[in-house]
Order: sequence, then structure tokens, then C-alpha cells
Amino acid sequence: MESYEVLKEAFENPTASPKEIASELGVSLSLVYKWAQPPEGQGSGSRNPLDRVKDLIRLTNHMGIVEWLCQHSGGYFVRNPKRAGSKNYQVVPATHTIVQQFAGLLDAVSRAAQDNSITTEESAEIRVVWDRLKAFSEGFVRCCEEGDFEPIQKELAVRPK
Repeated sequence: MESYEVLKEAFENPTASPKEIASELGVSLSLVYKWAQPPEGQGSGSRNPLDRVKDLIRLTNHMGIVEWLCQHSGGYFVRNPKRAGSKNYQVVPATHTIVQQFAGLLDAVSRAAQDNSITTEESAEIRVVWDRLKAFSEGFVRCCEEGDFEPIQKELAVRPK
């Protein structure tokens, strides 16, 4: 889906009209409508905020921007593993690693909860372990879908424990 199509769909949401969006953002209503049209050459659209953020990420190569957006939208960003192109089925080692990482999460939670309270530092450690497990698990699922575990094995070789 193209960015202007995403915005067009978002503007159809009854909770926020293009007029309200324009007012809140301090831009003209016509500009908001142009964001939901194909770019120049295909239509009368204008460079929209989604394309600008995409360019900002590309130019800075800083994924913290995406992570920040996801966090402030109530979610979490997980990068998809790069496709290696070969079919190197190594399911058992990858499965074993997921089980180990899940055990690591349970260990962090149980150690933190032993005194019937969880400190800020313990909470931060749990978050790190949980985020690592979520990211690895997403990579695992993608590799399952594609039938290729080589990318995940390469990541395991370079990732700190």
C-alpha cells in the first residue's frame, strides 16, 4: 500500500476529519487532502508526512525513529530478518534458541519477583530480555513462513547473549 493510500484510508475514519486534522496540525485543509492523493505525475498529491518520515529514516539510518513511533502508538517495532536466498533448514537450533530465550525471560521475572516486588532496574532488565525474545521470535516466524533459517543462524552468530 502506498503512503497516500494509507492516509486516504485514515482520513475516512470518523473519529478525525481532514478538517480537524488540518486545524490541529496548523496546515491548510487542501494540503491534507493532497496528502491522500497520488504524488505529482500521477495525480495532484503533495509530499506527505509518511513519505517524509520514511526519507528521514533512510537518511539518518536511525531505527530509533521507528521504535519511537511504534512505542507512542502502543506497539513495538521488530525488524524482519534479511533474506539470504538459500534454503538452509536449521529448525532445531533455532527452536532451541527460542526455548532458551524464553527460559531467560522466565528466569529474569522469577529473580526479580523473589522479594515480592520489582525494582526499576529489574523492570528494565525484564524489558531488555522480553524485547530480545520478541524480536528473535518474529524472525523465527518469518523464517518458518519462508522456509529459510539461514538468516536467523547468521544473527545468532553475531548477537551478544
